[in-house]
Amino acid sequence: MSGNETVLKIDHQGPIAVLTMIRPDKRNAMNDGLLAALDGFFSTPPKDTRVAVLTGTAGHFCSGLDLSEHVMRSAEETLYHSRHWHGVMDRIQFGGLPVVSAMFGAVIGGGLELATATHVRIAEPSTIFQLPEGRRGIFVGGGATARVGKILGADRLCEMMLTGRKYNAAEGQSLGLAHYTVGDGEAQAMAMELAGKIARNAPLSNYLMIQSISRINDMSKPDGLFVESLSAAIAQSTPDAAEGLQAFLEKRPPKFR
Repeated sequence: MSGNETVLKIDHQGPIAVLTMIRPDKRNAMNDGLLAALDGFFSTPPKDTRVAVLTGTAGHFCSGLDLSEHVMRSAEETLYHSRHWHGVMDRIQFGGLPVVSAMFGAVIGGGLELATATHVRIAEPSTIFQLPEGRRGIFVGGGATARVGKILGADRLCEMMLTGRKYNAAEGQSLGLAHYTVGDGEAQAMAMELAGKIARNAPLSNYLMIQSISRINDMSKPDGLFVESLSAAIAQSTPDAAEGLQAFLEKRPPKFR
């Protein structure tokens, strides 16, 4: 078993890959090995995988950056490390593979940055969302200002970071940090159910949703609408689009590639 496999278990269940972060003694805090394992998977996901489910173990999703490693870095090393985080988070968000997060316990600091790079987020009642970097005399470096800030808005993000405020699962859902809330122990089952639905979509439709929507949201309205038209033109010229229409007319489930 390689070092990466000891911190990230990958279980293939048909078209769904279940990725479980395994650092229970650190509440699944992110270290270089775990980051490298995630990067390795999302850089070259198996061709037959259509959806990934990301979760933690031992009661926690991910409690953020392992501070025992952080304090050993110089300013220059921290800069490069932060930019590496940005690259990995971009590969998760824009790699083309839909990612569903099954969250519980700590979704803190870098764990929240990781979660907000995924596309569908499910929270159990134990979930805690927090960005406590200010209490450690540091600043976020894994993309929170862009991704969490996009969800909460700059004003609310600033207040959250200044005060170290914690949001629970219900509050997180109301703010958009989670899309669904479920009961204790139910996140994984719902994640697999939703992943199954996503896997049955046309692959190019999923890809365009992941690639286009977030980028369009950052564009001016005229530019965004033009990219929407391009995305629609590409999707609607595929065999899957023809199959989807035919299946609708024949009142049967579509059989996409």
